[in-house]
Amino acid sequence: MDIAECLTLIELLCAREFPAVPGRTEHGESGPGYHLAALQTSEEFWEGDGGDREETEAQYEADRDGLAERLGERWGRPRHFSLYSVFERTTAGEEIAEPWSGLSGHVPDVLLWQAPESHRWVALGISQWDKELPFQLLGIVTETDPP
Repeated sequence: MDIAECLTLIELLCAREFPAVPGRTEHGESGPGYHLAALQTSEEFWEGDGGDREETEAQYEADRDGLAERLGERWGRPRHFSLYSVFERTTAGEEIAEPWSGLSGHVPDVLLWQAPESHRWVALGISQWDKELPFQLLGIVTETDPP
């Protein structure tokens, strides 16, 4: 992972306008009030005994933490925000705003800052939809307060 590239992309997303309708972008997806960027994506895990998956998960956590350290130099210590209760509330039928509702289905928690320059929320999370599917290190920028 190239931390400088990730920081540049997060800065770009902090400055970029939000689209009126949800859609795919060159970095991931965006919608009214949010941008999601895949900063790093692993291989899939259809073969093997799970050892590669565990090793990859540990590496993604280390990469997230390294990037968080650099963002912390700018914005201070991140807040750890669990999306577990958001997922429960969403599955119970509560209307939760994006990107939080969608993220809660595949990202268990995020590291979260509020960027003072833009007043937008910036989050880092590790996504995995299922044990065979790739990990993704996500950068999230939103104007929507965490639920």
